[in-house]
Parts: sequence; C-alpha cells; structure tokens
Amino acid sequence: MALREIRTVGDPVLRTPCDPITTIDDRVRSLVEDLLETVDMEGRAGLAANQIGVSLRAFSWNIDDEIGYVLNPTIVELSEDEYQDGDEGCLSVPGLWFPTHRAWYARVVGTDLDGKEVVVQGTELMARCLQHEVDHLDGMLYLDRLERSVRKKAMRAIREQL
Repeated sequence: MALREIRTVGDPVLRTPCDPITTIDDRVRSLVEDLLETVDMEGRAGLAANQIGVSLRAFSWNIDDEIGYVLNPTIVELSEDEYQDGDEGCLSVPGLWFPTHRAWYARVVGTDLDGKEVVVQGTELMARCLQHEVDHLDGMLYLDRLERSVRKKAMRAIREQL
C-alpha cells in the first residue's frame, strides 16, 4: 500500500473519462489499497482513481468514520425533489470551496474486489461524495457544475494559486 500523490487541476488525467475495470487482478487490488490508504486522512471525503493518476473506474470514500471503495460505479438514483447547495471542495482543487448544486440523496451500484455487487447510498455529505467521485471518473470536476458567475471566481482563484 502507498499514500499516493494527488493530481491537481490542469493535469489531463482529471479530464479523461476512466476505463471500466474488466479484470480484477493484482494491479486493481493494489489500486484499491492505495485508494483506501490515501483517502484515510483528516479532511478527505472521497478519492477517485484518476486523482492518483490511474484511469480506471474506482473510487474510495471516508465519511462518518466509514471507509470503503467501489469498482465500476454507476449512479442509479438521485433524489429528484430535494437538493443541496452547500460549499464543495476537491483534493484536486486544493484550498478552494464553492457552492455546488447536488441531489440530496444518491445511490451508486458497482462491484467489489470479489466481483460481487455493491450498493452505496446516502444523503447529504455521502450523496455529495458519490456524485462528486462519479463525476471524476467521467472526466468532470465539480468546477464544471458551478453557476457561471461562481465558476468565473473559481477559475480566477485557481489562476492566482499557480
């Protein structure tokens, strides 16, 4: 296992949709170990594989003292009538938080390392995490979901950090 370096905005791996995991081998097992170890730090809610430079569909989470992972996740349900607009941040956009519109509830289906179906669901922070991490695997950053005026502020703040 290894604590992996987080790729930051501007790295093309973050904008590239990740490939599905078709074979669970030692490489995938090692990836999951690295995702779990790297997300297991104070202030980290979720981590997608491409954030550590691996373009495979997998992510880990660390919410309410529960750490887990899912391979090949797909969002299968979002609340249609309840939303949240709180501030969202990202390890790949360090130190910046912006109000991001997300569904209040989300449910994701994927698999574990044994190929068994995994269902991960939750409200509030867990729902936000699930949506955020699946976006990463699709090559999106939360910045893409910001309202236009907020996105302009975010991009200015990112340029000032460089």
